[in-house]
Amino acid sequence: MRLEDLGYNFNFEKFRKDNDLIDFETGRVIAEHKERYIVKTTKGEFEAEITGNLRFTAKSRADFPAVGDWVCLTTYESDFAIIHRIFPRFSIIKRQAVGQYGEIQIIATNIDYAFIVQAVDRDFNINRLERYLTICNSSGVSPLIILSKTDLISQPQTSAIVENIKARIKNVPVIAISNETQAGYDAINAIIEKGKTYCMLGSSGVGKSTLLNNLSCKTIMRTDTISQSTNKGRHVTSHRELIILESGGLLVDNPGMREVGIADSDKGLEITFDKIMSLSQNCRFKDCTHTNEKGCSVLEAVGKGELDEASYENYLKMEREKTHFESTVAERRKKERIFGKIMKDYQKRDIKQKGQ
Repeated sequence: MRLEDLGYNFNFEKFRKDNDLIDFETGRVIAEHKERYIVKTTKGEFEAEITGNLRFTAKSRADFPAVGDWVCLTTYESDFAIIHRIFPRFSIIKRQAVGQYGEIQIIATNIDYAFIVQAVDRDFNINRLERYLTICNSSGVSPLIILSKTDLISQPQTSAIVENIKARIKNVPVIAISNETQAGYDAINAIIEKGKTYCMLGSSGVGKSTLLNNLSCKTIMRTDTISQSTNKGRHVTSHRELIILESGGLLVDNPGMREVGIADSDKGLEITFDKIMSLSQNCRFKDCTHTNEKGCSVLEAVGKGELDEASYENYLKMEREKTHFESTVAERRKKERIFGKIMKDYQKRDIKQKGQ
């Protein structure tokens, strides 16, 4: 296998040469298990750990390797390796870390396209679709909406859902599929390119693992049926893993996400809600919050039915969430700077006292 088959390109090679990393092996992280990583190279797969220096210099979990990362490493005959450095990432899919205020969780890196999967029978929710779109847009990843389990509803119902999405979300492809009959799979396979990396996003039980198994033409991820008592999918995928498909594309499967917290700092909301952004240019006040101001073009559009009210409400909710997250990050960083100054002063006093 060549590195190019794993998505390696000119920019990664340039970084390797410019930073004098020629003497190290190059590989891609294809799985992560509690700070132990599986890295695929031209020599095979290696279980790897990071160096102490990489751990010590990491400012947050975002500085640790993640599935999709390119790394330089030293390999050993025992199928073990040490990761020395992470290559710069051209895209990072991330969200707020669950239960950890101000922290970011990296879902996957160096992703070209994201498959946002929702099941039409129970999981369908346009508000959640807009959340996933915002994550993709802030990450620089091209989204594609996949509606699964269409065999459980009628064709007119499926068509109505697709039209409903297209009326609210513009310029994002929508593909309706059935994992049972594999209807719609031709459209997905036509999109997948050799050497490009795709990531699946969605709740548990929407059929992501079955989709992966069908696209790879073999059983990679174990799948369970929907619980009859709760009508919810059972968790099957417990970790992230990058799979090489028969077509040559690369696909990252993810555990189902119950919470999709926005950690947006790269204008993801502005791209997702571009109509609101466009309307806001005509607001009377530059700092308009689009909630109760006179002369607000956004509110006028909602009142006239020119802007979907549910989408507008969803935008306000995510904007508040983004603002809260950013203020939490700023507060945490302030505390870290104060603590760092205290420690630095303490060390200075300690050195001075020892010199007396």
